[in-house]
Amino acid sequence: MKIKQQVKTYSPKASEIQRDWWIVDAEGMTVGRMATEVAKVLRGKHKATYAQHIDTGDHVIVINAAKIRMTSNKTDRQLIHTHSGYPGGLTTRTYQQSLDRKPADTVRNSIVGMIPKNRLGRQQATKLKVYAGAEHPHAAQSPKPLDIPGARREPGTR
Repeated sequence: MKIKQQVKTYSPKASEIQRDWWIVDAEGMTVGRMATEVAKVLRGKHKATYAQHIDTGDHVIVINAAKIRMTSNKTDRQLIHTHSGYPGGLTTRTYQQSLDRKPADTVRNSIVGMIPKNRLGRQQATKLKVYAGAEHPHAAQSPKPLDIPGARREPGTR
């Protein structure tokens, strides 16, 4: 009679996690396609050591958030609703109005909306840094460029 050897499931420990720094130039990129890839890197799903109960993700810096694009005139048609919690506290604005007002917050909300809504998701969201312009204070971390070819749009298209 042969005895089968049991295979143990690997679970990464906090001391074993290697965190890299990535930089994404959002100029001319489509919001949704860029946000899904950045959310995947924040969660750590691009790594072989991914575990859904531990934060194994990397740090991501998004620059040029003010120059992001949406397809088929969604900037004018898509609405963003926020509510203060008080009666009559519903505020509605278009995506373009939100981009004009605070582009970094608009892009951040698009990315954070794609990670879990719990303690782990909030911990993963702290590793996201979004800047409206091309300047960022994280040069000391020497971030590597994150290539997202599916999000890049040709100039001259909507």
